[in-house]
Amino acid sequence: MPETVSSYCDAHLAQIEPDDRLVVLARTIQAPDPEIESALKDGAVNWERLGETCLGQALYRHRAVFQNAAEASVWSHLELSYFRNTVPADAILDLVIRPQTAETALLRAEILLSTPSSFVLPRDWQGSAGRPEWQASLEYIQVHSPYLGEYRNVMREFCGPAATKLVRAGKFGTFRAMETAVVLYRDPKLKIDWNQIHLCELDTSDFGGFGQEFEAALREDSPNGADFEGMFAGLDRMRTVPRWTFNDSVVEADTALGRYGRSGRG
Repeated sequence: MPETVSSYCDAHLAQIEPDDRLVVLARTIQAPDPEIESALKDGAVNWERLGETCLGQALYRHRAVFQNAAEASVWSHLELSYFRNTVPADAILDLVIRPQTAETALLRAEILLSTPSSFVLPRDWQGSAGRPEWQASLEYIQVHSPYLGEYRNVMREFCGPAATKLVRAGKFGTFRAMETAVVLYRDPKLKIDWNQIHLCELDTSDFGGFGQEFEAALREDSPNGADFEGMFAGLDRMRTVPRWTFNDSVVEADTALGRYGRSGRG
């Protein structure tokens, strides 16, 4: 395996580690009606209702499939709610337990935690509205249980630093790798599973996957010809990617994350 790559975080970037206790409540939703999306949008804009530990919400609408290895139908939205330390019981009651409207189907609700050295964004993050060429890449990943530790190491030592460099260069908006801690609800009809979600804002017009992006970023600082290509190819034995989609960012009320994360790593 190539030599570990040092972190590229600096004072302009925020990196959120597992011990920073960021907790994310993710809802996978089927809500094709524009009126229902409007209600979801209003809820995300008014995220303060979720309590004082809430740091914000974001809502993404499905636009296109980039990679699909599952037979399950494509859902319409993913909603992410960010909290400090814990998700309040009232928030779980409001977002998960209370009956949904007939037009809205909650397909899955889960708690996510940040992957080591792999959750990074600008400290002055204001969303992607100023970059109309960006779409939100949402990669749903299933890491096989025997490889979870090894996968985290690859993310920590290679993928995270490469993504951080690309965020710093402005090629990516953010890179947010998150691991499923617990699934709170899953619709029995949902015939797809994952235990990681990776979110990244990027230009999809010339995007060929993270492997080539990360390899190019790391190779700039590795003149000795390290085998990054082989290392990224080795991820295929650790995980599958049942679904990978490009999405429109409907609401990005998550600017507080940049102030919550730590800076000055190196």
